[in-house]
Amino acid sequence: MKALKFLPLLVLFVFASCTSVRVASDYDKKANFNSYGSFAFYKPGIDKAKISDLDKKRILRAIESAMTSKGMIKSESPDLLVSIFTKERERVDVYNNNFGYGWGWNPWFYGNYGNSVSRSTEGSLYIDLIDTKTNELVWQGIGTASLHTGSDIDKKDERIREIVNEVLAEYPPNKMNN
Repeated sequence: MKALKFLPLLVLFVFASCTSVRVASDYDKKANFNSYGSFAFYKPGIDKAKISDLDKKRILRAIESAMTSKGMIKSESPDLLVSIFTKERERVDVYNNNFGYGWGWNPWFYGNYGNSVSRSTEGSLYIDLIDTKTNELVWQGIGTASLHTGSDIDKKDERIREIVNEVLAEYPPNKMNN
């Protein structure tokens, strides 16, 4: 009976772990992030990303939306160049299913023994911001998440926006100290 009390918590944990985005960022402490007001996309870097052109468009639209919502302007003579890089890997989770009802051994004992395996595709999106004056990387954000959205294009768009927004929530870093 006690195990049943934790079932809703377990379902919530599993659901949250499937939908969450793990984010990390790093930046050059010497960069003055207050001086950056405009951006453009770095085509050579974006062309190297190993994803479909449609997914690239989705990512770039999401980045543009997030950057403009932060007051940045897309420009022909930008302060920052935006580049992306992607990685994909298969994630394998093994679950131990040793549970059941009853006391001791019983031929009519209900139980599910053994392990189950879950496979999913996990992707990482790197967003690099390069200072155009120094041509150096000044900020990098990485978002890692499950990519399974099925064939629903609206869900795919939504998932990409979610990942990009989570990553760019870390930009600019600690703006108060610059």
